[in-house]
Amino acid sequence: MIILGLNAYHGDASACVVRDGIIVAAAEEERFRRIKHWAGFPSEAIRYCLSAAGAKLQDLDHIAINSDPRAGFIKKAKFALLNRPDPRLIIDRLRNQTKRHSVETELRTAFPEAEFKGKLHRIEHHVAHLASCFLVSPFQQATVISIDGFGDFSSAAWGLGSATTIDVEGRVYFPHSLGIFYQALTQYLGFPNYGDEYKVMGLAPYGQPSFLQEMRQIVRLLDDGSFALETKYFRHHREKIAYEWEGGSPTVGTLFSHNLETLLGPARRQGEPLEQKHKDLARSIQAMYEEAFFHLLVTLHARHKNQSLALAGGCAMNSVANGKIKRRTHFKRVYVQSAAGDAGGAIGAAVHVWHQLNQAPVTSNPSTVSSLAGDANIHRAVMDHAYLGPDCVSAEVDALLHAQSGELRKAGCLVEKFSDEHALCAQAAAKVANGKVVGWFQGRMEWGPRALGNRSILGDPRRADMKDILNIKIKRRESFRPFAPSIMREHVSDWFEEDDDVPFMMQVFQICQDKRALIPAVTHVDGSGRLQTVYRQTNARYWCLISEFHKLTGVPMVLNTSFNENEPVVCKPAEALDCFLRTKMDVLVLGDWFITRDDAALSVITP
Repeated sequence: MIILGLNAYHGDASACVVRDGIIVAAAEEERFRRIKHWAGFPSEAIRYCLSAAGAKLQDLDHIAINSDPRAGFIKKAKFALLNRPDPRLIIDRLRNQTKRHSVETELRTAFPEAEFKGKLHRIEHHVAHLASCFLVSPFQQATVISIDGFGDFSSAAWGLGSATTIDVEGRVYFPHSLGIFYQALTQYLGFPNYGDEYKVMGLAPYGQPSFLQEMRQIVRLLDDGSFALETKYFRHHREKIAYEWEGGSPTVGTLFSHNLETLLGPARRQGEPLEQKHKDLARSIQAMYEEAFFHLLVTLHARHKNQSLALAGGCAMNSVANGKIKRRTHFKRVYVQSAAGDAGGAIGAAVHVWHQLNQAPVTSNPSTVSSLAGDANIHRAVMDHAYLGPDCVSAEVDALLHAQSGELRKAGCLVEKFSDEHALCAQAAAKVANGKVVGWFQGRMEWGPRALGNRSILGDPRRADMKDILNIKIKRRESFRPFAPSIMREHVSDWFEEDDDVPFMMQVFQICQDKRALIPAVTHVDGSGRLQTVYRQTNARYWCLISEFHKLTGVPMVLNTSFNENEPVVCKPAEALDCFLRTKMDVLVLGDWFITRDDAALSVITP
């Protein structure tokens, strides 16, 4: 059975293919369109996923989309009757629902040569989120939680996952939303772009939670573990907000009202200097989110009494809060899928349909013997890696370098092909240890927003100036944003205060105090690091590179950031080479090829 899963008509449009319960391929549309967070119908991601599965549209048995416009109809009608919002708001929502009904039309337009003859399934947004974390987790039973902005009139849902089923016990409905709280306050701080919330997380450690009392006027904690907004500080429930979810980068109009500025003072405008007040506000926003988040977690643990937790939804990308779960609750194991946000709903919708239609256990998937610590006898596919995108094909790389040989000579590049993988990794590790910035393009592209060692830019974590070097040479991003460490799994307990599996860089842990000075480039101002645990079983080449760096330096990790320059992460070899040539990157390791700028040795001094 072949199932196509979709996240469409929202930010981070995406597609996946599940065959007989196993995820064969998954990718976000932005990687093909080259527009960040691309929203609309993911036709190019579908095209890739079908190709990777060796299938055509007519071979699909089912399509599952992570939205059901019929969900919560009674709640929607009641809200409209009681609140009488701007009629334009209702018209816009009806128009958006009409778009979501047009999947078959979109398929006919994108694939005129083929015809889908299977069945279309519309899966309620948060059901898809919950499935995306629990039904691919290593847990036989777990508390499951989805928290985001909004989807199908809900902003959160939770319950208990057991074997291949999920019992949804509770929800938070429109207009109340932790995601909207965080997004609105992100806008207030002068970060207006879709997905800018991570900037607030990065800024928060530079401040103090001196506005926490004001935040508690904005978000109220309820006795059942849930939360509610004080709606007078927001506009989304009563006014027409400018939303754009089709055919490009998503945009969202201003979500906060003038009352918020009365409470907190004038909003920071984009580009204005960041003052200490803004840093304190960022810390207070994060602290309020954590209060509400842990209020719900503590309540649910007391109810279910199990030790495993699976998280999804856009708020599950809050890696700072995620990293505190074991310290602030009684949960002992945490799983957050690599595409926890809306993109992940494509996988959630697909695996939900698979398990609804097939109760027989998955027995042919090698990932059922997972590198992640989990329960015994899990008879379903476990997602323990995110390498589900387009591959780095040797013939394509060879042809590209042949075609670009003139440009490479003009740029003063030395080009060498390695036949021995270990020698390739040793050479790359030596360059990193020598202070070089190394582009690392290998294997299949990662699923989700994080670069996890196949589409990465690598640096030496020991260099205090490596953040500045990276920002000057390539990234040009805000100085307060931290870079992340990729660490060999077997060394986590030696370098971090927590010892756990974090394969998707979705948790921030405190670095051991005696190690922080050794790795300043990946140690944030509060002593933390957003780690990725690297496994020999799931990414042997990346593990080998880090192992070689460890032999040279005694440090079992490298600095890892995404392979891009203010664009989506590179997808194709040509995009990696173009990024290398137009920036000041020192080295590009493209498959088996090693490309070095001839003058790179003069650019950085060894620590």
